[in-house]
Amino acid sequence: MIEIKENFSLKKYNTFGFDINCRYFASFSNEEELKELLLIHKNKNIPLMVIGGGSNILFTKNFNGLIIQPTICGIEIINETDDSVDLRVGAGENWDSFVEYCVNRNWGGVENLSLIPGFVGTCPIQNIGAYGVEVKDVILKVETIDIESLRKQEFANTECRFGYRESIFKHDLKGKQVITYVHFKFNKNHEYKLNYGNLNEELQKYESINLKNIRNAVIDIRNSKLPKPEETGNAGSFFKNPEVKEAVFEKIRQQYQDVPNFKQSNNNVKIPAGWLIEQAGWKGKNIGNAAVHNKQALVLINRGNATGAEVLYLAREIQKSVNNQFGIELEMEVNVV
Repeated sequence: MIEIKENFSLKKYNTFGFDINCRYFASFSNEEELKELLLIHKNKNIPLMVIGGGSNILFTKNFNGLIIQPTICGIEIINETDDSVDLRVGAGENWDSFVEYCVNRNWGGVENLSLIPGFVGTCPIQNIGAYGVEVKDVILKVETIDIESLRKQEFANTECRFGYRESIFKHDLKGKQVITYVHFKFNKNHEYKLNYGNLNEELQKYESINLKNIRNAVIDIRNSKLPKPEETGNAGSFFKNPEVKEAVFEKIRQQYQDVPNFKQSNNNVKIPAGWLIEQAGWKGKNIGNAAVHNKQALVLINRGNATGAEVLYLAREIQKSVNNQFGIELEMEVNVV
C-alpha cells in the first residue's frame, strides 16, 4: 500500500536545505506503484513532479501538487563478455554508490563521475558530466513509464538526444515520462580520460593509475573545492559552462591572456563559468543569506537561512554582471521551481 503524505516538508529532499513543503509526497518502489501514483495525479488534477536526490533543484516556493520519488533499486547484469558488461539499474539507486560498485568490480566508464550527488534515474535527464566524461558515453537505453498512457517505453541512446547537460527528457519529454531503469555498458579494457582540470596533477600523488585511484583523486579534488550539501546547502554547479564562437573567445583572450578554455569539435570554445564569475568579482560574495562559494565560484550556497528566491536573485545578478563584462549569457544548470 502506497503511503501518501500531506503537507510534507522537503527540507531533507533538496540539497539547498530550503524548508519548503509540498501538498502531497510519495515514493514508488516498482512500476505498478508508479502507475498507481500517476492515476492519483490524474484523478486529483494536480501538478506532478518527480525528484531524485534533490540535488539539481531550486525551490522558490511551496509546491502545490504531488511530488514522487523513485526507490526502485537493483543492479542486474544483462550481458557480460570478456570485454564488457551490460547492466540494468533501478532509478532509485544512489549514483555515487553505483559508481563505487562499478569501480570495485573493475568496470570502467564512470570513475570520473565520482561523488556527483543524485540518483541513477536522474543522470540521463541532465546527462551528468565531470572531468571530460559524460554519462551518455555509457548509457545504452532508458526505460520509462509514459505519464499520460501509463505504458512502458524504452529510449535508445540516440533517441535520448544527449547534449551538454541536455537530453530529450529536459525538453520534448519534460513532464511526460518517468524514468524507471537505466541500462549501461561498461568496459573491462580501460581507456582513461585524465586531461581535464587538475585530475592528472592529482593522480601524481598515487603510485599507479587505475579506476580506484582515479575515483579517489576525483573525490579528493571535489572535497577540496566543493561544500558538502549536508554541511552547507548547495546544488553543486549552478551554471553551465558556456560555449562561444572562436571570435568571441579571441576577443576575451586579448584582455585576459590566461583565460582557461576547451576547444570543441564544432570549433566553438568552452569557457569555465566559474572563471567568468570569479573575474566578475563574485567569488565569496553574498546577497543576504545567499552567497557564492569562496573556493568555487560556480557553486551558490545557502548560508543557513536563505530562501530560494534569494538564491535566484543572486544568480540573476551574476548573469547580468557576466553578460555586461564579457557579453556571455550564463545558463542555469539547476531546475528552478
